Amino acid sequence: MNGVATWLYAQGHAIDVILGVLLVEAVWLVRWRNWPPGAAVLCLLPGAALLLAVRAALIGLAWPWVALALALSFPAHLADVMSRTRRAG
Repeated sequence: MNGVATWLYAQGHAIDVILGVLLVEAVWLVRWRNWPPGAAVLCLLPGAALLLAVRAALIGLAWPWVALALALSFPAHLADVMSRTRRAG
């Protein structure tokens, strides 16, 4: 791998960039789309947890850390779906 690819992938910084984009999206949703902050967090949290699992795997953390991030994404997803269902109905 060349230096940039190593920096981005082997050290997990590609995921850091994507998490930064998620943060910008959260600000956009709250500020310009008038979403409540809690709704924006619930919407983006499952994806952020999955990204953290990928980052943990990329940098070689022990499997329990990868599993923990994966496991946290599902209840976050369920909370998002339940909140959207309550708002819609």
